[in-house]
Amino acid sequence: MPKTQTQTEDQRVLLYDPQKCTGCRYCEIACAFYHFKQFDLEKAHLHIQFDQKNGALEAVYCQHCDEPVCVAACPNEAATKDPKTGIVTINPIRCIGCKACTFSCPLGVPWFNKDNRVSMKCDFCDGDPQCAKFCSPQAIRVAKRAEAWKFNQQTYVGKEEEPLKFNQKTYVEAAK
Repeated sequence: MPKTQTQTEDQRVLLYDPQKCTGCRYCEIACAFYHFKQFDLEKAHLHIQFDQKNGALEAVYCQHCDEPVCVAACPNEAATKDPKTGIVTINPIRCIGCKACTFSCPLGVPWFNKDNRVSMKCDFCDGDPQCAKFCSPQAIRVAKRAEAWKFNQQTYVGKEEEPLKFNQKTYVEAAK
């Protein structure tokens, strides 16, 4: 049964507000510790970076796209999207470490874990994202997809006419 637009809009995703970010990187620490029991920021599934062009802190994290290119690019069906939650995950048992997901992702979010020899990315911490849970200023938080679309449209694109949806088609259209 195909999802309706309302069901998609009600899915939960992460929303990052650069105006609230202090750059403490505690979101990265919480993520790495939750997944690896280590305080190794390189193993976090999201990263806070300083954008010199805009003079602002930006978060690079999985948008759990409507039409995830990483899923389409995976030759072994390791990357999948849950039709109910909309969460995109990589099954480490099926992953062959080809990095097709990383190269195809518009944000380059999936990363290659050299120790395990597989690609990894945000898995939404089984419904309780630690990055959002431990972000004191709530710069990164859980929101409905519709709210995230609207916020990202206003913050990054500057238009309100059509909501920004994270898929390859929209990136191509936005580049025109």
